[in-house]
Amino acid sequence: MLFAFTEALSSIRDFMEQGGNVLWLIALLVFFMWGMIFERIWYLSHAHEIYVSELVNKWNARTDKKSWHALQIREKMMSQAKMEINKNISIIQTCIVLAPLLGLLGTVTGMIEVFQVMAFNGGGDARAMAGGVSKATLPTMAGMVTALSGSFAAIYLTSRSKQHESALNDLIKREI
Repeated sequence: MLFAFTEALSSIRDFMEQGGNVLWLIALLVFFMWGMIFERIWYLSHAHEIYVSELVNKWNARTDKKSWHALQIREKMMSQAKMEINKNISIIQTCIVLAPLLGLLGTVTGMIEVFQVMAFNGGGDARAMAGGVSKATLPTMAGMVTALSGSFAAIYLTSRSKQHESALNDLIKREI
């Protein structure tokens, strides 16, 4: 068990070294983005029910539900609930857009390294250029994988958010 764990850490370290410094930025972005995704999944599956039940109780405790003032209070409650539902989704979408750009930055830095090797050694030494090519391709791949996985999660979160928003209108009923 311990051997497998140390072997896995060694493989990850080797991968990160082959990809260059930009790969560490992508790794930070991955952990941040998936932390936000898991927070939203947890909120929508657990904490949101508690929040909505408090809103429903607050609305149902009101005696006046028909006046203009009461309807404005209802709209405020609905807006606050929708803000809670959609909280951090734009940050997740920004991380998704940023991932391929960081991959592209890794491509550029890796190609700069290839060109430096070519300038010093000439263009005939493929082994000398292999490190730069690796540093050019691995961040690109990591950025695209990050963006794709985040896109699937963002689509799921957006659809769940819309479900919760439509259910909210049914729970806090407007009496005419």
